[in-house]
Amino acid sequence: MNSEFLPEADEEFREAVWYYEYEAPGVGLSFVTEVRRGVTFINENPYAATEVGGGIRKKVLNHFPFSLL
Repeated sequence: MNSEFLPEADEEFREAVWYYEYEAPGVGLSFVTEVRRGVTFINENPYAATEVGGGIRKKVLNHFPFSLL
């Protein structure tokens, strides 16, 4: 299975990485790792992820959103 981010989703992802890294150094990198893990899971197990329509699937990340308080 192939995966890709829509341009809007890619921009939102980059903004989230920046935000987490700015607020708590190292958390942005953890977020990138967790997203990659989720994408890999969906690619390897597409029917284990919820379909939201049009062949698009989603997976809730294990550790995000992350509370910085």
